[in-house]
Amino acid sequence: MPTRRAETSQESRRLLIEAAVTAFGDRGYRQTTVADIADLAGISRGSIPWHFGSKEGLLLAAVEHTFGRTIDTFPQPQRPGPDGLADLTGRISAFVRLPVTKLLISLLADAMDPDSPIHGQYVDLHRAIRRHAADWAETSLATHELPDGTTPDDIGTLLLGAAIGIHLQWRVAPGDVDLDRAFETLNRVVGAALTPRQASGNAAS
Repeated sequence: MPTRRAETSQESRRLLIEAAVTAFGDRGYRQTTVADIADLAGISRGSIPWHFGSKEGLLLAAVEHTFGRTIDTFPQPQRPGPDGLADLTGRISAFVRLPVTKLLISLLADAMDPDSPIHGQYVDLHRAIRRHAADWAETSLATHELPDGTTPDDIGTLLLGAAIGIHLQWRVAPGDVDLDRAFETLNRVVGAALTPRQASGNAAS
């Protein structure tokens, strides 16, 4: 059974990670100081090297925490149906509004550097999201034909790229970008490229 001291230590670690997610998301990694995070968490600055070794160690912990929550956001693919695409784009629209997404987008510039400590994690996360979107497309859109030469993997790449691009525009100029309208448009544009499969009975007639 955990001791009171251990429970307090775990709580301090949790508060620091949550504060780091907020601070890094609001200001970016380079503009955020250890003092900013400690003050936001209401914990002494010395707790950060104690728990994480350094600011970079705290960044890695915050990103790992966020990635786990990100993957959990996406449910398993559903059975085929006419609303499969609308359901998927609706879930992506909800995802870009989550606080954790703010951190993921804010750290993109750092993650693009191959020498960044979070580069590998971003590669893995984007790969996982693309794979999930592709699985969803393959299952939920089974009632439709994809355009010639297009694969479910292509759909996954397209949807992830659209989600990141829409979110970036919204973050830069929130008054100029209507998220609901943007994702409704994405749904219409992608949906217009899909052709419903003919039922076997209709094809024979």
